[in-house]
Amino acid sequence: MTAWMYLILAGLLEIGFASMLKLTDNFTRVFPTIIFLLFATGSFYFLTKAIEHIPIGTAYAVWTGIGAFGTILIGILFYKEPASALRLFFLFTLIVSIVGLKLVSN
Repeated sequence: MTAWMYLILAGLLEIGFASMLKLTDNFTRVFPTIIFLLFATGSFYFLTKAIEHIPIGTAYAVWTGIGAFGTILIGILFYKEPASALRLFFLFTLIVSIVGLKLVSN
């Protein structure tokens, strides 16, 4: 698996653990808390693998960008958070920035 694949997987797992936070009810619900911990552990593991070959600043920005993008989508789709035109516009600019970081990284 390439470093960028590790990073994408880490970002997807970040979406999972960030989205589970609401369901843990301040870590008082056992099953959502276990799922949160599994996603978080996996995300940090794959982020660590990715930074062996990707600069830490780039990897961190892409990791958090993927997590933010996905968590916002989960919020809109499942938690009834607002999907205003400006919010969607800035979400789009986030993706453009992530792709830009990939293109300028070695």
